[in-house]
Formats: sequence, C-alpha cells, structure tokens
Amino acid sequence: MVHSTHHTGHHGPHDGPHTAAASWPMAVKATLHCLTGCAVGEILGMVIGTALMWGNVPTMTLAIALAFVFGYSFTLFGVRRSGLNLRAAIRVALAADTVSIAVMELVDNGIVALVPGAMDAHLSDGLFWSALLGGFVVAFLVTTPVNKWMIGRGKGHAVVHAHH
Repeated sequence: MVHSTHHTGHHGPHDGPHTAAASWPMAVKATLHCLTGCAVGEILGMVIGTALMWGNVPTMTLAIALAFVFGYSFTLFGVRRSGLNLRAAIRVALAADTVSIAVMELVDNGIVALVPGAMDAHLSDGLFWSALLGGFVVAFLVTTPVNKWMIGRGKGHAVVHAHH
C-alpha cells in the first residue's frame, strides 16, 4: 500500500487530499519558482531564434521548449540536493511543474500573439519586451490559483515539498 507523504509523518483521519499546506504564499512561491525558469528559457529562446534570423514559429517553439527545460531544471536541481537519485528527481520535477509550465506558457505566448505587432517586433523594440513582460504578469496571475489548487490536492509543488 502506498501512502502519500505528509510533513506530520502520520496518516490520521484528518489527512486527505485537501491540506492546510495550500496557502496563497506557498502558491505564489511555487509560481514564482516556475516563472523564473520559464522566463529564462523563453527569453533565451527568443534571443537565439532572433539572432539566427528564424521566423516566429521556430523561435516560439524553441522558446517554449527552453521554458520547459529551464522550468524543470530549477526543480530538478533542488530535489537532487535533497538526496533523490536522478530518476526519482526527474519524476518529481515532471509531477511538480508540467501543469504549471504549460498554463504559464499558454497564457504568456497567447498574450504575445494577441498584442498587435508583438510577434514581429525585434529584441530592441519596447513593444517586444512590454508584451513579453505583460504576458509573464498575466501568466503569473492565472497560474498562481492553479498551483494553489494543485498543492491543496497533494499535486504540483506539494510533491516537491515532501523532499525538503
């Protein structure tokens, strides 16, 4: 029988899918953690794609792929420090971040795509950066409640907290 891991170390009648650990500060921290990895990957992808003079679709594809790589990597390094082997750490990172990164990337890239001219703006244009940063802000506001909901059900970053 597999038991979920709780900080209390016991499995009493009050343990269940909804825990007191689903606080707004925890959700904000998890979302900021995710946003940091996404932002690094996405900006790096945009810079690389633009420097190589790629079109919008390959550049956005690279940016999204790197957002996932960096988003997962930040969690992976943290849980590896707690002593997990690589295979277990990868499972934790995938469980913790997949939904969060996907929601963040969908919202952020959707905002950039909807802002007139943002897709054709260059890295030196204020429109590019304001659309991208505005997209990150909206993505943060949308993803934080998603993370709170997931943490409250023992999913997402709740999986990471079991290894700290």
